[in-house]
Amino acid sequence: MRALIAAAVAMTTSAAIADDIDDAHRQAVSGRDSYWNCLAQEYQRDSNKNLSGQDFTLHIASVCPSERQNFRVMLVGYLTMQYPDVDAGAHMTTANNAIASAQKDIVTAFIRHKAVPK
Repeated sequence: MRALIAAAVAMTTSAAIADDIDDAHRQAVSGRDSYWNCLAQEYQRDSNKNLSGQDFTLHIASVCPSERQNFRVMLVGYLTMQYPDVDAGAHMTTANNAIASAQKDIVTAFIRHKAVPK
């Protein structure tokens, strides 16, 4: 009987952890989407049309601070739950790399768009 109770508790705990990980994943994806949407809005601003690629790069690095931080926190939280045995610094590095990649993609699109003859 004890084994049955222990198994039931383990299954319940496992299901609860899986639900928590799923929620954390949804929050990380939502944070990513919010950050990307903010970057996309910055990309489209008329005030950026006359910026050089370098100036736009500097600009993008400084915009959307709350969305960027929310994405970082949500992604690190998810990674910590999904991979609890991995060093927290590695999760932070992964989150920072994801942010840098998003910024690089927006800047690349900006530079390519500027290079198209009008």
